[in-house]
Amino acid sequence: MATLKISGLSKSFGIKTVFENVSFDVRSGERIGLVGANGAGKTTLLKCIIGTEEYDKGSVKASDGAIIGYLRQDFNYTSHTIREEMEEAWKDVLFYKDKIERLTRELETNKSDENLVREYGRAEERFEFLGGYEYESTTRKILTGLGFSDEDWDRDIRSFSGGQKVRINLAAAFVRHPDFLLLDEPTNHLDMNMLEWLEDYLRSYKGGILMISHDRYFLDAAATGILDLENHHIRSFRGGYTRYMETKENQDRAYQKAYDKQQEHIKETEEYIRRYKAGIKAKQARGRQSQLDRLVRLEKPVHQASLRFHFDPPQECADKVLDVLRVEGSYGNQVLFKDLTMHIRRGETVGLIGPNGAGKTTLLKIITGEKKPDSGFVQLGNNVKMGYYSQEQERLHPNLTVLDEVRNTFNFGEKEARNILGMFLFRGDDVFKTVGMLSGGEKARLSLLCLFLEKPNFLILDEPTNHLDIPTREIMEEALKAFGGTCLVVSHDRYFLDKVVGRILDLDQGKLTEYLGNYSYYREKKKDLEEFEKDRNGLAAAVEEEKKEEKPPEKQHQQKEEPSQADISKLNHVEMEIGRLEATVKMYTVQMSMNPENYSALAQEYEEAKKKLDDLYRKWDELAEKTE
Repeated sequence: MATLKISGLSKSFGIKTVFENVSFDVRSGERIGLVGANGAGKTTLLKCIIGTEEYDKGSVKASDGAIIGYLRQDFNYTSHTIREEMEEAWKDVLFYKDKIERLTRELETNKSDENLVREYGRAEERFEFLGGYEYESTTRKILTGLGFSDEDWDRDIRSFSGGQKVRINLAAAFVRHPDFLLLDEPTNHLDMNMLEWLEDYLRSYKGGILMISHDRYFLDAAATGILDLENHHIRSFRGGYTRYMETKENQDRAYQKAYDKQQEHIKETEEYIRRYKAGIKAKQARGRQSQLDRLVRLEKPVHQASLRFHFDPPQECADKVLDVLRVEGSYGNQVLFKDLTMHIRRGETVGLIGPNGAGKTTLLKIITGEKKPDSGFVQLGNNVKMGYYSQEQERLHPNLTVLDEVRNTFNFGEKEARNILGMFLFRGDDVFKTVGMLSGGEKARLSLLCLFLEKPNFLILDEPTNHLDIPTREIMEEALKAFGGTCLVVSHDRYFLDKVVGRILDLDQGKLTEYLGNYSYYREKKKDLEEFEKDRNGLAAAVEEEKKEEKPPEKQHQQKEEPSQADISKLNHVEMEIGRLEATVKMYTVQMSMNPENYSALAQEYEEAKKKLDDLYRKWDELAEKTE
């Protein structure tokens, strides 16, 4: 069994200790999650293990001949194409390939040179050992599995989206089938389908895996153990994230109790010594002092500073917060969706999900007014005050300091601004950092602070948990649950969606599908629908086959059949569509009275919607009769 052994590893930057005396093993078949607050040193630890960062003391040892693959977090490519990036991953193999080709040419003119023959044999043996004869087919298999076509191989690597770049990094890490995989935030920018693919891939991986992640759902699904890097030290736990949290909380409570009890004992002993050190009990007092001197004192528990905030009670607004009516949106020349309709009411927290590229961010920009729809209408209710959190954080000013960003935007004095910044963990000299120099997590916290200060009653959040550590995500969840206003969230964080949303809208292939529940409910219902469709298609095929084999039966008096599940599902779907279309027709009526200049166009849209509604009423009557 291959083993990666880390022993007594320590690292400091100047006087700042990152971690010290860190020791743990990663064995074949183990999938270890590395967790900790932002800035705890997780990425630095991974870089020390792979050798791109020097450590101060300790050792890193892998089994003889073991290969270590590394998934980096950044997109700073030196390569220009995917092909070149993959060749970088195979550079040792390609070295021997080039060597074999050179030696082959030399042997054509010097066939009797024994040294050349031996050198050729050694090069070929090494090439074969490293998987040289399979490198092209292996690369193609990995890239195809990650959704890349042959045409993508020579595309400019900068032209790919963030999610696609993560997949390129995954391909570079996976392509050599290393004995150990070190993954730094592998779930960032991945959509739901790719997340599930990654979980399945890692669960079937034979080698050892060490992965940094703040994705709690992913850690529960993929991890067999957790390493917690906190206060410069490592603690090890068995199982996934949920089991780790339960165990850690129990251990922390027990340690705090033991520390408090020891402090009480020390205080009582010191008081006894003070009282009797000069009296008739002086001997006993000296004995107590001797015991106290020998006592192994527990270190005071260190609690990490955490973000503290809650949204102010939202201003009252109309019951109908948002109506999106028959909207068409595009990106460049590509139409992402059309005839899209959605409604959000006061007090709802709605999750908007879908594959990368489906148009979720485009839809949010249309709702916020940053982008005009190609057609259709967006209507906000009375007294609705929108607050928008963009994953790009483009509203921040990169050349301003953190302090000036808050002071200039909200007209605060320095003291007031510092107090508020402290709630969001910007303290001391941190407030004088320029926004452009902040880490991803720091920018996310500053954007959250600005959103908090705007005091909206309708929050629109685009990937709000990106770059946030687990404690901050949990605080945000609690703040949103206590918000009391309305919220529309785009997120791939499944754990977060489970905690905060009460309705899921799935945007896929230009259409919205509604699920009344959180993410787990959505997954359950979607799985049921997929199985239902599979069973129905299988049944239909079987019935068709029977019809071919059997003669048509003679006409008999038929008893009324029980309604099929398919008819019941259709009826429920039609009822849902009727409700939506009724709201749409009503909205067009309002728009025609409010926008007389667009009356003709609106009237046409109204008539089309009314006709569709009449058709749905007729369809409902037919289905209702079948299901009685």
